[in-house]
Amino acid sequence: MATQWQTFPVELRGGLISNQSPLQQGINAIGSATVLQNMEPDRRGGYTKITGFNKFSSIEVPGAGNILGLKCVSSTRTVVARKVDADAITDVAALVSGDENKTAYYYGTGSTWTHMATSANTNGNKVYHSTYNFDGDDKTVFVDGTNYPAIYNSSGNTMTFLSASSTNINTDLEGAELVTIFKNTGFYSKGNTVYFAAPFTVDNFSVADGAGTISVGNDVTGFAVFRDQLIIFTIDSIKRLTGSTSSDFQLTSITDRIGCTSADTIQEFGGDIIYLAPDGIRLLSATDRIGDFALDVASDKAYKEAEDVIDSTSNFSSCVIRNKSQYRLFSFVSTQNRGSAKGIVATKFAAQGASGIQWSTTKGIKAYISDSVYTGTTEAVMFANEDGYIYEMEEGISFDGDDIESVYESPYMPITDPQTRKTAYKLTLYTEPQGNMQLNFKLLFDFDSGNDTRVVQPNPITIGQTIAGGAGAVAIFGTAVFGSSVFGGKLKKVYNENLIGSFHTVAMRIEDTSTNPAFTLDTAVLEYRQNDRQ
Repeated sequence: MATQWQTFPVELRGGLISNQSPLQQGINAIGSATVLQNMEPDRRGGYTKITGFNKFSSIEVPGAGNILGLKCVSSTRTVVARKVDADAITDVAALVSGDENKTAYYYGTGSTWTHMATSANTNGNKVYHSTYNFDGDDKTVFVDGTNYPAIYNSSGNTMTFLSASSTNINTDLEGAELVTIFKNTGFYSKGNTVYFAAPFTVDNFSVADGAGTISVGNDVTGFAVFRDQLIIFTIDSIKRLTGSTSSDFQLTSITDRIGCTSADTIQEFGGDIIYLAPDGIRLLSATDRIGDFALDVASDKAYKEAEDVIDSTSNFSSCVIRNKSQYRLFSFVSTQNRGSAKGIVATKFAAQGASGIQWSTTKGIKAYISDSVYTGTTEAVMFANEDGYIYEMEEGISFDGDDIESVYESPYMPITDPQTRKTAYKLTLYTEPQGNMQLNFKLLFDFDSGNDTRVVQPNPITIGQTIAGGAGAVAIFGTAVFGSSVFGGKLKKVYNENLIGSFHTVAMRIEDTSTNPAFTLDTAVLEYRQNDRQ
């Protein structure tokens, strides 16, 4: 005998999952996602549309090709590097004929770009950097795989390249590929050799003062400072350096089976080191055993989406958004238009380990290089590509004027018995909008059986509201009607919609392609009746 109406609450949480079969996911991970594009698992609950990005400066960085270097000094200042072309020589007084294809460095505060220095050699590669403060001034050292290191001093916005004539130089430092600061000492890599300066310096390579070299056997693919030790990655190994000076530095192996494929993917992330390995995105985590490490494949839960990003290119960039406990990895394909650019997002809900990570994806953020900095209570996240502009993430409600294409799709849920038909009657959707919201809501029945004429898919439903004045509108007493859908109206959070159709399994798809402000999807409640078994 058929039952009366019943309710089925779907608490939207769990993030993107692609390592379960469709029905298993619909039974075991209700509220998780099979598609979570430009949406992020929110640590306060639900899924939230990501914030947009805007240009840091409306003026293009002089030069041609990709932005090769990017350092966020603060939310209002950044240092960039780009290859010199004929137009840059015309536009920048400090550049002269013969500088073509050299790398020029500029700083900007949101308007024009001011030239600081130009490399000696042409054809510099992507620029890597590390920041330090040994004498009261914040400084950053840059390397590009072709030239000698360059040192930027934030006090005065000056930059100086080391050279063959620098005091206590090691000429092998020309062409240094990676750099980091460990134990108040500059460390550089070139091929399979690690060079370290004398303590409290980045430019003194006198052995008598404590400088030296270490061979790690294979080409270095990344550095990470982790819990009083320097982690050194190669393509097929991970080693750690302990100690404080050349007299007690000791190199030991963590693993000789698998390493890191890209320095651009390495970040400290919620107490772990996250990086791209040949088999996915991994975490290097300390365990309760002294000196022991866990090397989880963190992206297993979203392996299909991780493969899409990883297999599309060998060029990546990454950044962390600290106030969201979030790691973002972007693939870069030079021939791809911005709207198609892919990325994957990890949000941490627990202190350590892969089990506390929830995943989502981005589409429309084309990042060849990215960086973030947290100063006091302000966080700045920036990225750049080949168009020559610097963009600020977590700013605005659009992708620099383009719509943000946000999608949530749930797994197919049987609700009860997957062999018993149910009839849908009503939806209650709980949301947290920040302004205007117009969502396209669609029920998908029985694995979207488009070729089965017995399954009728219902039409989409538009859910939302428009508040005159948009996000943050302020009502002026006496000129606006409080509580109505006019200027200053109250944001509606709960939506009730009638549904039609019958199903064995059901999924929900919610889309927003707009420049409307962010919103959070909290919970959906489906009301249905279970029919007699036939």
